[in-house]
Amino acid sequence: MKNLVIVESPTKVKTIKKFLGKNYEVMASQGHVRDLPKSQLGVDVDGDFEPKYITIRGKGELLASLRKEAKKADRIYLATDPDREGEAISWHLKAALGVDDKKYVRVTFNEITKNAVKESFKHPRDIDMDLVDAQQTRRILDRIVGYKISPLLWVKVKRGLSAGRVQSAALRLICDREQEINEFIPREYYTLDAFILAKGKKKPIPVSFYGQTGKKLDISDKKSLEDIMAAIGNSDFKLLEKKNSSRTKKAPLPFTTSTMQQEASKALNFSLQKTMQVAQQLYEDGRITYLRTDSIRISDEAIASAKAFVTEKYGSQYYKHYEVPQKKSGKNIQDAHEAIRPSDLSFTVDAAKKSLSRDQLRLYTLIYNRFLASQMMPAIYDVITARFTVNGYEFRQSETGVSFDGFTRIYTEADEEKAPVYGLKSLEEGDSFALSKLEKKQHFTQAPPRFTEASLVRTLEELSIGRPSTYSPIITTLLKRHYIGKEGRAIFVTELGDVVNNIMKESFPSIVDLRFTAKMEEDLDEVEEGTREWKTVVREFYPDLARSIEKAETEISKVKIEDEVTDIICEKCGRNMVVKYGPHGKFLACPGFPECRNTKPYLEKIGISCPKCGKDIVLRKTKKGRVFYGCEDYPDCDFMSWQRPAKKSCPRCNGFMVYKGKKIACADPSCGYTENVSSDDD
Repeated sequence: MKNLVIVESPTKVKTIKKFLGKNYEVMASQGHVRDLPKSQLGVDVDGDFEPKYITIRGKGELLASLRKEAKKADRIYLATDPDREGEAISWHLKAALGVDDKKYVRVTFNEITKNAVKESFKHPRDIDMDLVDAQQTRRILDRIVGYKISPLLWVKVKRGLSAGRVQSAALRLICDREQEINEFIPREYYTLDAFILAKGKKKPIPVSFYGQTGKKLDISDKKSLEDIMAAIGNSDFKLLEKKNSSRTKKAPLPFTTSTMQQEASKALNFSLQKTMQVAQQLYEDGRITYLRTDSIRISDEAIASAKAFVTEKYGSQYYKHYEVPQKKSGKNIQDAHEAIRPSDLSFTVDAAKKSLSRDQLRLYTLIYNRFLASQMMPAIYDVITARFTVNGYEFRQSETGVSFDGFTRIYTEADEEKAPVYGLKSLEEGDSFALSKLEKKQHFTQAPPRFTEASLVRTLEELSIGRPSTYSPIITTLLKRHYIGKEGRAIFVTELGDVVNNIMKESFPSIVDLRFTAKMEEDLDEVEEGTREWKTVVREFYPDLARSIEKAETEISKVKIEDEVTDIICEKCGRNMVVKYGPHGKFLACPGFPECRNTKPYLEKIGISCPKCGKDIVLRKTKKGRVFYGCEDYPDCDFMSWQRPAKKSCPRCNGFMVYKGKKIACADPSCGYTENVSSDDD
């Protein structure tokens, strides 16, 4: 028999051909071959949402060669990736290639190894239309949202903007966090540490203030701190109680797409996009299992392999049989995929050094060690907690020592710190300690941190927004559209992103509603499971969107959006320059375009004088696009503020004040003065 095998990626062709032998011709589809047309909606909203698929531009020649081989073949194996997207690609291939339907079968493998591939060819199946329909539903919903809403953004803001369904919800999350940060008012508090000396010892033990003996007490102001320090004076400390206990730390679960992305971001400083690119290379080289998964299931063969490896290398006391944790509902987490793991444990990290690139090796090491760790015993720690008393006040310190290293012998997470040792083990209850010194520190409560790629992925996963395959494209798309930017690892909202988010919240609240977006993911899962008909999901979704669009079109059409004319004269042609929106927000442009192409940054005055020099404060942007407020006389005047300054000065310290939501607050957190916003402040 002559067999044709079609995979997605050209890099798999040679490997799979080698596994299958001379009776199999292996070719690559290079991703999708059919899609909705770019030039039109491609969904018949009046004809029960029937999609119109066309051949993707540039794929004609490839399809012709695939058709030629398909006609010769006795059997055609559709071996695209084992997920919704891969199932849909197989379905599109079948439709595009024609040929007798009975020739086609579907095969999937979770890893590109000889055993996995050959085994999958022993168990071919039909195309799973529930998986195809789930992918179709997502594609059609996203197309309807994008093609119906984006033109309204063109009218309201600028041409070329677009609004995605899941991306808009993610942008809402980032904007909400930015608002939290801007509205946050710091609260002052103090900490007090004492350094005490045991008799005959030279190295002091640091102990931290806890409160009155047996009662927790926070130090919220300077006077309270001074009263406590005065009461302690130079008195000796006494060890009131020493408790020994043990703590168990469970081994981490093997990687899912989300946890791999998060840990690669923290440990390797990889962007989501880079993590997925490198993981794809490792998968196609047969080094790891499939990289798009939210499963933590491990095959019986992999568990047996891990048992043999761990037992031989570290001893039987380190091995723990892996059991799939249960969901809150009590059901085992099961699906078609496994967690991300090495395909072959004999391809060790040392062996990998000879054949993998630097980035591949770093990610492979992370995946390899994480998988082995997941099959190992917990780490056990001895914990000593000491309570010290002095003149009615209590100080505490604790110390952790390793009793059994367990999985930590090979794996620790990136943000885990080594526990310090203070020598508490040798102390006895009732011992006295001389005070070496007291160390006070002033602190201010911190606003919630800006999202990083890792923390945003974690939040999206917790809220059930998107799926493993969508996390990287969501963030990449928002960055590409300049709705968000990055400074270091921190994600911030650009001026353009803020404008788009406000329009979406006002005109299309359901699209950016996080619960609605999560509910849509549940609907897609039901389609995949075969318990819901895909057109039902679209039929329920569309009417509300259509009403919102109609309302938005009516409201927007009432207002003629014109360029804002400024009093700034174009030095090249003498016209008054106008404000326009570009990829990074507002800028000044000559209205004489294309004859005059002069542009310059737009420094928008906010109507408030600089507290340092008295000139105007203007809205500025960092090189990355983050908005801040600075003096128009920069660099001669270095005034800047991340929050919008208010007109009035602080009545307590005469410093400048800034807006914090419905309050204005002194910019100096140590002053702490706040008041409600009045009409005079606007």
